[in-house]
Amino acid sequence: MGRRHTGKAMMVMAAWLTATGQLFWKWGHDDILYMTAGFLCYGAGAVLMIKAYAREKLSVAYPLMCLSYVFALIYGDLLLGEDLSWRKAGAVALIGIGVTLTSYER
Repeated sequence: MGRRHTGKAMMVMAAWLTATGQLFWKWGHDDILYMTAGFLCYGAGAVLMIKAYAREKLSVAYPLMCLSYVFALIYGDLLLGEDLSWRKAGAVALIGIGVTLTSYER
């Protein structure tokens, strides 16, 4: 991956870390270790987000944070036993299409 896409990759990682931090908070709302892990993930995501903004246009980088919805849906289905309906999957697919359209540049 060239330097051209570094900011985008950082923003995708920030979205993943943000969703992961929130997953840890969900798992351990009364457990200090899970809460700490959640804050560390969330904080690392915030740092990556700031770094991504320095490397990428705001109009390209910011929509990529919507990928946290995709990660949350996957976590909910695979790790939390939440139902994955066609409606939810369709909504996340639309988000993915929107993110792709806004972040793709020639």
